[in-house]
Amino acid sequence: MTAELQGKVAVITGGASGIGRAVVECFLAEGARVVVGDIDDVAGEKLKQELGDDVQFQRTDVRRADDIEALVASAVSAFGKLDIMVNNAGAVGEPTGLLDLDPDGFSRTCDLLLRSVVLGHTYAGRQMRLQGTGGSIVSLSSIAGIQGGFAAPSYDAAKAAVIQVARTATSELAQYGIRSNVVLPGMTRTPIMARGTKLDPALYEDFVEALREPFAEFHPLGRGGDPRDIANAVLYLASDRSSFVTGQYLIVDGGLTSVFSRDLGEVVGKAFEIMGVDDIDPRFGSAARLK
Repeated sequence: MTAELQGKVAVITGGASGIGRAVVECFLAEGARVVVGDIDDVAGEKLKQELGDDVQFQRTDVRRADDIEALVASAVSAFGKLDIMVNNAGAVGEPTGLLDLDPDGFSRTCDLLLRSVVLGHTYAGRQMRLQGTGGSIVSLSSIAGIQGGFAAPSYDAAKAAVIQVARTATSELAQYGIRSNVVLPGMTRTPIMARGTKLDPALYEDFVEALREPFAEFHPLGRGGDPRDIANAVLYLASDRSSFVTGQYLIVDGGLTSVFSRDLGEVVGKAFEIMGVDDIDPRFGSAARLK
């Protein structure tokens, strides 16, 4: 079987850990050569040592246009071209709500989660247009970008805007054979929710494992997301299998956003309880049957 990305060159931001690292490993397994941009020098160099010569690492602050431009240039210098750009770098960002919002924190969050995606399109798109061979840009958003309540407003707003970036990019870049799509991860077992807290980074792996049980209870499929689940979705949108797909978003959340978050029978049952009714049609479910 031919590898999905044989001969392709990819840039992956935030590729030193979490979902980004899973994407790196997935792409390598499918025959790609990869340049990773990340601010974590230690993790980046470790990744390069562990995964071999088909991986290059360059320290990159995705909030800086010069850094992203240099990252794209490094891929061309190392491997001769650029076929795939994955805008993955991110963090939880400004945690405050709207009424207590720190405007500077909001701006920093948008710089990291949104501006970086725009810049990734700009510099990858220029290189792909120059090559004349098309390409695929895949950006990571979140289910928080389509449904409120999963994160703070700054994160939600930035992730929602990422979807629109892909649609806008499609109207401009499709003529060059450049596709732009978005993956929306659901609740995925990575350390991202622990970063920014006082948890010792040495305990991040324990934290990820501790998420297994509560995430399983939360999802219709009975488990939380794994970084490889997201990487597989990114692979599809990066590969030629999705050659007629652009300007779209793919939700990977174990069904979480497809169902109502509470048992409706329980809610209806509460109303009957208030009324003092104790003979309930069983179609309302066991949660609604009153004793």
